Amino acid sequence: MTRVLTLPIRLVLFTLWFAGQIVQSSWTVLVDILTPGLTTTPRVVRMPLDSRTDLHVALIGVLITLTPGTLTLGVVAHDQDGQALLVHSMYHQDTESALADLRDMERRMLLALSLGDRP
Repeated sequence: MTRVLTLPIRLVLFTLWFAGQIVQSSWTVLVDILTPGLTTTPRVVRMPLDSRTDLHVALIGVLITLTPGTLTLGVVAHDQDGQALLVHSMYHQDTESALADLRDMERRMLLALSLGDRP
């Protein structure tokens, strides 16, 4: 019952957090474009998903693509019955930091949207 009552607050907080991520990522891209030389470290990472529904998988893919400097390339099978996203990242220094940021976004999204005990 508490999860249902707090849903609007969690959605607003997630939206504000995501808007901040877009501003921060846009600034990084803008600075890279306007300054001499490139600071990009492009890579493709395979991110195993905690999301189990098609809606959640689609939503995290859209959120990643909306964030400047990242692009969801596709969904692939992972392990027995899991899924993973292939994500192109432009500004993460290594694969571990890219996966940490992407998993943090997924965790926050699932916490904002979940109605049950487990996201």
